[in-house]
Amino acid sequence: MRLLPFTFGLLAVAGLAACSPKPVEKPPVAAPEAPQAVAPKDFPAGDYKLDKSHASLTFTVNHTGFSTYTAGFDAFDAHLTIDPSAPEAAKLTASVDVKSLDLPTPPTGFHDSLMGAQWFDAAKYPQMTFVSTKVEKTGDFTAKIYGDLTLHGVTKPVVLDATLNGGYAGFAPYDPAARVGFSAKGTIKRSDFGISYGIPAPGTVMGVGDSVGIAIEAEFSGPPLKAEK
Repeated sequence: MRLLPFTFGLLAVAGLAACSPKPVEKPPVAAPEAPQAVAPKDFPAGDYKLDKSHASLTFTVNHTGFSTYTAGFDAFDAHLTIDPSAPEAAKLTASVDVKSLDLPTPPTGFHDSLMGAQWFDAAKYPQMTFVSTKVEKTGDFTAKIYGDLTLHGVTKPVVLDATLNGGYAGFAPYDPAARVGFSAKGTIKRSDFGISYGIPAPGTVMGVGDSVGIAIEAEFSGPPLKAEK
């Protein structure tokens, strides 16, 4: 039996489809939600250095009541000493280069203005530092980190809510050292540190808010991975 040309076959199928009653459409079945990956949390005690390529430091502040302005710093470092069997004894120190302030599409001169005496006064106070004073465990993988923040030449106590995201002893051959990762957040008042310019008058929102939200994502690299025997 001779086959019809391919194009004629397509036309015939299209005609049958047009004349046939349309099937009742069934509502789409929602795909099952993918399980969230759970990072391992088995890491050795020791000294951990910040992996700067996997870390971020951002802050948010209210701008005239119209938006939550978000910016951050590009140059910062941290050192962590931790024993997973005794997290309350952990020690954390961090430093931030104030001039590394990173602004989204800043207007001309905006960065220089913020580095000036009315705001960060970076020429006089080029660094921010944080030194932990106490760690309070609040859950299996959460804690409050108490510490002293020095900003604009003023030192005040602050509290960060931290979550352990994961950690391991290493992953040969890609990661030859232990690794641990945290998320942390907190809130400060900039007026507590002598930066009061532009704070809205009581009962108004016209200005830049006093409350500053801090968000930190950080991975730390630690002791070398022990060779298997």
